[in-house]
Amino acid sequence: MKGYRFLRQRPIENYIVDFFCKELLLIIELDGYSHDYKVKEDERRDSKLRSLGFTILRIPDQVLFDNIENVVRIIEIAIAKIEVQKRQ
Repeated sequence: MKGYRFLRQRPIENYIVDFFCKELLLIIELDGYSHDYKVKEDERRDSKLRSLGFTILRIPDQVLFDNIENVVRIIEIAIAKIEVQKRQ
């Protein structure tokens, strides 16, 4: 996407992330219904990964299924923000 390579199901620390772009330090997580029951666990996980410099974008599965075009825009906006931060 936007010239960046995203790898699927990659280990980072003790976690497996859904999608990962090493160059941007961007993690994209697609959250299904099971995440409704893992809120605290996800918060701890995200906190640890953020402390390592990663940006995490969580997208509910239903949003992905209902409006893929909007999900693409959300990811593109996240990439643009990271690109701006890298230039500063």
